[in-house]
Amino acid sequence: MPPEPVDEGELLFYEPGGSWWVVAIGPVLIGAVLAMEIAGPGQVHWPVLIIFAVILIGFSLVQVYAARTHVSVRLTETTLRQGTRTIPLSDITKILPASNGPEPQTWESARALGELPAVPRRRKGIGVELADGALAQAWARDVERFRTELSEAHQAVRMGLPPRGHNHTGD
Repeated sequence: MPPEPVDEGELLFYEPGGSWWVVAIGPVLIGAVLAMEIAGPGQVHWPVLIIFAVILIGFSLVQVYAARTHVSVRLTETTLRQGTRTIPLSDITKILPASNGPEPQTWESARALGELPAVPRRRKGIGVELADGALAQAWARDVERFRTELSEAHQAVRMGLPPRGHNHTGD
């Protein structure tokens, strides 16, 4: 029997990790080269253009797919997904203060949440203490908004509040 679906509540924060518009760069470049070859005095080199188109589009598809898989962030009222790993907010015991001073905080050298060993490029970490006592870093590009949403959702879970739109009687 399949497990019963868990209500994660509303989506509070989402970063996709990569944008599909990057895939359009290859066809635009190939189109520019094709236009120059058509306008020029020589012949159009179709086999070369097709090979470069396949390579450019293929690499950008792989890159965007990987970024959307491993560098995405999804925060709901009860869960946090970093890359391919999802943890319940109840597994986080404490959200640590931001590092604003010259002295590094102990959480800044902690492992990143998710399957990546470190906070991805162009993202910033937020220190969290997990239920097993380990320190880790949750991460996002828009770290200020993420910290706010994560702190509020974490507080609601710790207070035992149900996801929004749900009543206490279970109806």
